[in-house]
Amino acid sequence: MSMVDVTAKPEVYREATARGLIKLKPETLKLIREGRVEKGDPLSIAKVAGILAAKNTSSLIPLCHPLPLTSVELNTKIVDDSAVKVEATVKTRAQTGVEMEALTAVTVALLTVWDMTKQYEKDERGQYPHTVILNIRVVRKIKH
Repeated sequence: MSMVDVTAKPEVYREATARGLIKLKPETLKLIREGRVEKGDPLSIAKVAGILAAKNTSSLIPLCHPLPLTSVELNTKIVDDSAVKVEATVKTRAQTGVEMEALTAVTVALLTVWDMTKQYEKDERGQYPHTVILNIRVVRKIKH
């Protein structure tokens, strides 16, 4: 087992954008919109969490190269009164791509929304039947 050897590859501009959703109850989304989530603003905190996650991807994924990220942009928004959408764009000038950083940013941002809203999502049995994270994927990759 080893990291992929990128020694001979030139440093080039690389960019990746990933996206994902967390489905929440309409009542929970209303609390987010109205700024009434007890822990604070899940969308703002998710942005910070996603940026930190992108910067620490190589610490989380064992064979992922540490990269000098030049930009991490994270956007969150409520869509269709049923979900929060998170999109992350990560940029670097390096020998390998930033898809894992973008995916990690989105995933951790979505988990942060879940953590901050879970008290509103539980049913009478303490389960989360309405809360679902889905469609995490790379939607764009640039190299030049």
